[in-house]
Amino acid sequence: MKLSEELIYRGFAAETTIENPADLDTRESKKFYWGADPSADSLTIGNLAAIMMCACFVRHGYQPYLLVGGATGQIGDPKENGERDLKSLDEIEHNKECIRKQISNIFSMGPATTVSSTSAKASVGVPPVVSPVDVTMVDNYDWFRDMKYLDFLREVGKVFSMTQLLDRQFVQNRIGEGGSGISYAEFSYTLIQGYDFLHLYREYGVDLQLCGADQYGNCTSGIHLIKRLEDGVADVWSTPLVVDPVTGRKFGKSEGNAIWLAASDNGSGNYTSIFDFYQFWLNQSDEAVENLIKIYTLYDKDKIEDILKQHSEAPEKRIAQRALARGVTEVVHGREAAEAVENLTAMLFDRETNFAEFTEDEILEFGEYLPTEKKGVMLVDALVNNGLADSKKKAREFIAQGAITVNGEKIKNDIELNQVAIIKKGKNKFLIVK
Repeated sequence: MKLSEELIYRGFAAETTIENPADLDTRESKKFYWGADPSADSLTIGNLAAIMMCACFVRHGYQPYLLVGGATGQIGDPKENGERDLKSLDEIEHNKECIRKQISNIFSMGPATTVSSTSAKASVGVPPVVSPVDVTMVDNYDWFRDMKYLDFLREVGKVFSMTQLLDRQFVQNRIGEGGSGISYAEFSYTLIQGYDFLHLYREYGVDLQLCGADQYGNCTSGIHLIKRLEDGVADVWSTPLVVDPVTGRKFGKSEGNAIWLAASDNGSGNYTSIFDFYQFWLNQSDEAVENLIKIYTLYDKDKIEDILKQHSEAPEKRIAQRALARGVTEVVHGREAAEAVENLTAMLFDRETNFAEFTEDEILEFGEYLPTEKKGVMLVDALVNNGLADSKKKAREFIAQGAITVNGEKIKNDIELNQVAIIKKGKNKFLIVK
């Protein structure tokens, strides 16, 4: 398939300035950028959808510039319903480094790439993969740190009218009847993001920005600046936000249902174990799986169509869900981890598995993919700490009802966990004590 055909097939097509998608196939300039603000120390599967769109462009010969917003992260992308809390500079720096590594690793596991950076720190711990494609990592704090306020107003602020900015939908939502209002800082966010596009256009010749549909308005600010200040032409291509067809909620942290790309805690608790990550995809409905397997895996069209055909012939085998879970886990965590968690899932859900027969070494190995808790904690606390119970009261209820086992044995009272063990809650929740 051509790029335009693959974007449409996979569902990576929403609002855009490009009248004919086929123009992407013959575009003379093949440089794009996509950005993420360090609002947390991990990206989510909502961000991953946009990264998979970027990977699609890369497969078709485009050169990627991936931006981590050290400057925009100090302000915060305006929400529809209220101001964001400002994060400390130390927290932003921590989040930047975590996200840089995450993006680099995902691109290294997907399309073969070499990750480079304008900052030496950005590539620490990221093994390069030899390939013709070079991923350039940039941080907008690098060009904003020394910019003077009056210079920014004269160059950027002067070319935007208040009418133009007030017409933005998110501003209307915030200042209209019943709105929460908006600070000058968040109101100015779109100018800062627009300048990012202008800077990358000037420095690298980037004339295409990729984004999620919710960022389309901010991205057009860059187009405006490039036209007014450089007499240049630039475009934006957006992808729809991924929405859970059952709940109607988008895949992202603002909805309180975040599935994180980090597999371990970077300090904030924003992580999803590889096992739980795999289970999330495995438990998707038949209604959702066809779209998700196109968005979140690297399978080509022929393979996807074959998977869906097999699934339709025997939906009870959940062939599509298993292929989805394996494919997306490979993208984020690598082939070895995907294979291991696939085998672990089969073992843990086998009715004939005797948990009492697992050796200590086997249980410790499971801890690479399952949530873990250190020895010496009380069972009730362990259940609450790891989200297996909402409260200590609820944890005690689970124990009293016989819903909790430790190494295959039902537990009736709160106990101290002082040995390596595998805890199971109900049918599908697990925790390793080590």
